[in-house]
Amino acid sequence: MQHATTMTAPREAAGTGSGSGFAVQACLWGVLVALGVCGRLWQPGWNVTPMAGVAIAAGAVFPNPLVAASVPLVSLAVGNLVLPGYGSLAMAAVVYAATAWPVLLGRLVMLGEGRMSFRWGAAAGSALASSLVFFLTTNLAHWWLTQDYPHTAAGLVACYAAALPFYRWMPVGDVAWTIGILTGLAAAIAALRASRNSVAA
Repeated sequence: MQHATTMTAPREAAGTGSGSGFAVQACLWGVLVALGVCGRLWQPGWNVTPMAGVAIAAGAVFPNPLVAASVPLVSLAVGNLVLPGYGSLAMAAVVYAATAWPVLLGRLVMLGEGRMSFRWGAAAGSALASSLVFFLTTNLAHWWLTQDYPHTAAGLVACYAAALPFYRWMPVGDVAWTIGILTGLAAAIAALRASRNSVAA
């Protein structure tokens, strides 16, 4: 049997359309962006970052897909003010797309209108898919856009082989961060609901 915890999404927890509801969503947006930035700057060399986790969480809690996608994109842009660049606009576009697409996976942890169900399997699977797609797409782009490897099948294999040490800890970090972030959001929103109910009583 699959374990799951169900929590109310921010829009429902704080009151749909209310000023407090907007404030809760804005606060969650800021927390997720800050987590993404700080996590990347903490140790970029190991690739154990919260980027997949914040993208999946944003896709789960924000109804507007553009708002959800802005979380990993802004996190990446702010972090890149300090970290090295990508060498070309084409490579940057691939990295940004590979970082933002896990927002779509956030819908997999939702259950019903206005509710989000956190399932271990869905969270772990989404995180692993995020890692794999990022590894495949960014290294394919590096092979194609640079002259570091011959533009042959052997060159592509060599490119992926050289990138494996950087990928080693990425899936572990993505799974850990995703489960941790979703669990933290569930606890925070449950506490918010309990606080609102006690005030109403």
